[in-house]
Amino acid sequence: MIRHLRRLTQPGKLTVLTTAALMVATIPAQAASAAHPPSHCRNGYVGLTYDDGPTPETTSSLLRALRQANVKATFFNTGTAAEAHPELVRAQQRAGMWIANHTKTHPHLPQIGEPAAFNEIADTQKILRHITGQRPTLFPPPFGETSDQVRADAARLKLLEVLWTVDSRDWAGATTAEIVAAADTLQPGGIILMHDWAQPSVDAVPQIVSNLRKRGLCPGKIVFTRRDIPYADTFFHAVAVAP
Repeated sequence: MIRHLRRLTQPGKLTVLTTAALMVATIPAQAASAAHPPSHCRNGYVGLTYDDGPTPETTSSLLRALRQANVKATFFNTGTAAEAHPELVRAQQRAGMWIANHTKTHPHLPQIGEPAAFNEIADTQKILRHITGQRPTLFPPPFGETSDQVRADAARLKLLEVLWTVDSRDWAGATTAEIVAAADTLQPGGIILMHDWAQPSVDAVPQIVSNLRKRGLCPGKIVFTRRDIPYADTFFHAVAVAP
């Protein structure tokens, strides 16, 4: 379930965002490349994301669908699933997907306190770096539940908090057609929430990509933006740009 959050106005927020801004000093160059996208991406980019993997039953078929569509997506892996199935994380990496940190056990971070919340994120950084040889740079808090402390934990680990602009509701049993319809509402720069384990989201890939191309949009990479991106009663600072 998704919890509606209060707008965050505590004094520590500016420091967290400044840290995130320093973390992504290369973004202007990426943004410049997005200013002249290929003709089929003339209207910009969106972020396709898949939470909670890797999943033995679906990850391989999801990767196959994305490769066949010739697109990349972001995989928000949990530490426990990655430890249990490192070969699937490496398969994501070989397929050119972006691999990110979705905590170790998918808890309600604002509820578990410190240092437990920090350790959930930090442990997963170590697990994914050990498997891939690379340090993740993106972090979506489970259930979309965040706070100043969660943001501070992410910034301490040089992670950019990522939420979403469109919810596919695959977690609530949405059909493939409903997931495609949700993706059709994506706007340039937007990010859609899907799940690695949801077969309807796997089945939706060809139609999602086809419909995006008809609209002049392409799946892209998620990076920092200074703009406030609305989310429930708060906001975040991540946007999709050219890969």
